[in-house]
Amino acid sequence: MVLGKKKILVLDDDSNMRMLLDFVLHKQYDIYTKENGARGLDWLARGNHPDLIITDIDMPEMDGFAFLKKIREKDTLNKIPVIILSGNQSNKMRMQSLREGASDYQTKPFVPDEIFHKIEKALHAYEISQTD
Repeated sequence: MVLGKKKILVLDDDSNMRMLLDFVLHKQYDIYTKENGARGLDWLARGNHPDLIITDIDMPEMDGFAFLKKIREKDTLNKIPVIILSGNQSNKMRMQSLREGASDYQTKPFVPDEIFHKIEKALHAYEISQTD
């Protein structure tokens, strides 16, 4: 059986950042982009189930923390790894993200090799947790 590419949902209100992530990641992953957490929740509510989510924090309508809280409350979504991708480089924001349930935190601008490593690490941990 041939397995397809892993699916990644990207949430960011900056269209250039969504396009950049799609460009950098599309050869290895199927990328789905939405402009905020509310649009991401709508996409998930239609039965879509990504293998990983990358989300910004500061977005209109629903920010990354509110989105993360919502998916962590749902049994079908609460184990999906989430990487926060933010321009905020403070340790306080990084620690808050991890306490809120993020798998990892990446600052903008990002280095493609670094985000690939974080994605693979989060996906690997998720796969291991599914076999327990």
